[in-house]
Amino acid sequence: MEDVLETYTLPYNEQRPVVCLDEMNRQLIGETRTPLTTRPGQPAAYDCEYVRNGVGNVFMMFEPLASRREVLVSERRARQDFARCLRE
Repeated sequence: MEDVLETYTLPYNEQRPVVCLDEMNRQLIGETRTPLTTRPGQPAAYDCEYVRNGVGNVFMMFEPLASRREVLVSERRARQDFARCLRE
């Protein structure tokens, strides 16, 4: 673990960038009803009923020393999507 953390303290090297990758899936939901009426200045209130619209997969690549990040969204979680993420 110390070796990994030490990598983040190295100075920026364009020839050997430090790139991090994270993957997560998120449930996609849709509202079934219009927001409930509220008083001015109050946040919108929604009913707890919803429609499930499947799942989306999110890949996040970031280069912390260059302050750069990229996000790729796919409809499924498959090895082809992971390979495309690495290729890009």
